[in-house]
Amino acid sequence: MQDYLRRTLQAAVYEVAQETPLERLPLLSARLGTDVLLKREDLQPVFSFKVRGAHNKLSRLTPEQRERGVVCASAGNHAQGVAFSAERLGIRAVVVMPTTTPSIKVDAVRRLGAEVVLVGDGFDAANEHARALAEADDLVFVHPFDDPDVIAGQGTIGLELVRQCPGPVGAIYVPIGGGGLAAGIAAFVKFVRPDVQVIGVEPEDSAAMTAALSAGEPVTLDRVGLFVDGVAVRRVGDETFRLCRELLDGTVTVSVDEVCAAIKDIFDDTRSIAEPSGALALAGLRRHVEQGEAPPGPLIAIDSGANTNFDRLRHVAERAEIGEGAEAIFAVQIPEVPGSYRAFVRLLGGRQITEFNYRYAASDQAVVFVGVQLAGGETERAQIGAELSAAGLTVVDLTDNELAKLHVRHMVGGRAQGLADEVVYRFEFPERPGALLTFLDGLEMDWNISLFHYRNHGADHGRVLVGIQVPPAERPRFLAYVEELGYPWWDENDNAAYHLFLD
Repeated sequence: MQDYLRRTLQAAVYEVAQETPLERLPLLSARLGTDVLLKREDLQPVFSFKVRGAHNKLSRLTPEQRERGVVCASAGNHAQGVAFSAERLGIRAVVVMPTTTPSIKVDAVRRLGAEVVLVGDGFDAANEHARALAEADDLVFVHPFDDPDVIAGQGTIGLELVRQCPGPVGAIYVPIGGGGLAAGIAAFVKFVRPDVQVIGVEPEDSAAMTAALSAGEPVTLDRVGLFVDGVAVRRVGDETFRLCRELLDGTVTVSVDEVCAAIKDIFDDTRSIAEPSGALALAGLRRHVEQGEAPPGPLIAIDSGANTNFDRLRHVAERAEIGEGAEAIFAVQIPEVPGSYRAFVRLLGGRQITEFNYRYAASDQAVVFVGVQLAGGETERAQIGAELSAAGLTVVDLTDNELAKLHVRHMVGGRAQGLADEVVYRFEFPERPGALLTFLDGLEMDWNISLFHYRNHGADHGRVLVGIQVPPAERPRFLAYVEELGYPWWDENDNAAYHLFLD
């Protein structure tokens, strides 16, 4: 800790970075009943904290190393941090990015003067190529998180927080990907203010640090969710794990919906738009407060960045209401007779209906997909289900059903009569030309596609729902093909939303 304290105090980040403000969020503070403060790292020159660690690393290179140039692998914020710093220091920078990286990020790195190399569908392939370039061209490899100089650069945020909030503080919530930000902040804060808790926050589908702390060593996740792409890391660093295991007071995981709700919270209070990883810490803070697990005193969340595509806001808006407990989604079976819809709406009382999807499918029963605005959160959600059931209606709560929220709500009414041998899977395709063709080319000629739904969410991956007619005897071969394809996938054949609306 003393070594990191010295490194942080000597960090050269302010040659390019700025001390960002610590702002109180009045609306959220009033709603949660506790002071909530937001550290605005989204206001850095590259709209992310990553410039701190990148510049601290590059500024400490020897003249001989600067002459050789640097290389890194990144799909976003680290790339921009390295490019920005290298331009200021007159160092050649090569940035290896996955071919799926949105053009807005690729163009931003190129505008900063870096040489961009596009390789592979994901970070692992880009990282392997970057290391090969470092070896072949004698470039200095700049790790995004597992480097003491990078960690110390991020630790300057902790230095600023101690100075900006000298009074009582309950906890600092920090997003975790590889762990560099959490390790750097914790190393400084726990030395100077050991009374302040430092808590890491991860998405439920990318919790590499939580898994490592549980196992007692870094572990490699089989796959990670891609929505919170700024922290989508399969394995944390060895050095960041060592520091986090020693210094963190715990971790908390949150859902995609909770992250979307936190993006909305930040917008409501600041009129700024955080990227998903930028709102991650606030989502963890909210969960702790709502579950009664937050320590007393003011709570601080790190807004780590604002590099997001405008197209992604459509998905965020769809999910934010659910994430903050302001909307519930149900499938409800009602009699297929005149007046049933009116009677159903009366059962909901004065509640606002946010969505209603229905198409005639049978002569006796109708199944509707309905969204309802909530004022009482989880309690009211359970109450609605109980009231509808008490009225003799069959009710399925779909609020936490990913298939329903991503696909089915846009497809209600599409039933196929007499369809045989259909299997249904959900995929995440890389957003690049040829991804769909790669999938189709591997299918047997007699495997017929019976259902297909895709929506662009402005990310580097597309969410796809596919139904295929595969005879039972051929399904082991089909599953082997799905595994070999390498795209993340989920078996949805037992999903209630599929059977209620699409089967």
